[in-house]
Amino acid sequence: MLNSIFKYSYGVIVCLIIAIPSLILGNLFPVIGGPIIAIILGMLIAFAWHEKESFDEGISFTSKYVLQTAVVLLGFGLNLNIILKTGIQSLPIIIATISVALIVAFIMQKILNIEEKSAILIGVGSSICGGSAIAATAPVINADEEQVAQSISVIFFFNVLAAIIFPFLGKIIGFSTVDGGPFGLFAGTAINDTSSVTAAAATWDNMWGLGSQTLDKASTVKLTRTLAIIPITLALSVFTSKKSEYVGGEFSLKKAFPMFILYFVIASVITTLAVSLGVDANVFLPFKELSKFFIILAMAAIGLHTDIVKLVKSGTKPIILGATCWIAIIIVSISIQFTLGII
Repeated sequence: MLNSIFKYSYGVIVCLIIAIPSLILGNLFPVIGGPIIAIILGMLIAFAWHEKESFDEGISFTSKYVLQTAVVLLGFGLNLNIILKTGIQSLPIIIATISVALIVAFIMQKILNIEEKSAILIGVGSSICGGSAIAATAPVINADEEQVAQSISVIFFFNVLAAIIFPFLGKIIGFSTVDGGPFGLFAGTAINDTSSVTAAAATWDNMWGLGSQTLDKASTVKLTRTLAIIPITLALSVFTSKKSEYVGGEFSLKKAFPMFILYFVIASVITTLAVSLGVDANVFLPFKELSKFFIILAMAAIGLHTDIVKLVKSGTKPIILGATCWIAIIIVSISIQFTLGII
């Protein structure tokens, strides 16, 4: 037990060392925000720090489980009725962006002559939820470690890029600065991974003093979008099992379904019941504040795990594929919001 704690503690401490000043600087410069500062500092340190093997497990723990905990904590303070309403509102945009990204990935795979499995992983990662979707899809299509690593590197690159530029892009486009809902919907549907969705949303809240409006909206939309892992991996399982070179790509609901979504819903159920029984909603505010810090902590870990040099060495074609999917998702998300009168 103690060995496990020490094994993770070194990496977590490094992330804390980055996260604490990032939080302070983020409050001083809200236009940038703590999550973005943490990502950039993490990337700069990773570029110069080559021997961090003994810290890797703790950093990985922070980037995955601390982030998931942050999302669960957001559930406290969210009314279940609002979650259902947000999910229904975002569904047309989610379906459209996922469909377009997968179609674009298929077309670009043919044009660029990229290996099919790598294209599938990048397409699924771009359209649904980044690394989680890739992790769930890889065993279904029997992708090897190199294909998985390359796809995750591409997705991570655009995750970091989105977290940095989306708040500024939102200002240029003209998203409301008094209501976090529209930008939250945009971030939740157009950014690949949960980590960058929460980072961009938290920055937008910080920029315009919106509390956690944008973060609540974006997280709910993103978690609704994440559920698409289940039908997509099921469809790919059927597809790959029919191919002669590989039989046995079995669908596993347990592996495909991210359990933290269930915990997020349970947290919102607790809040809904508590408020209906007369508990003051402000009781749950500390959970949201802790969630925001955990997001910064996770961003530091993701920055430490972003290897720009390795990404460049992996080749330009996967990057072009990822960029094309990403741009298509952004255009579709904005277009539908304009059409529906949300922006």
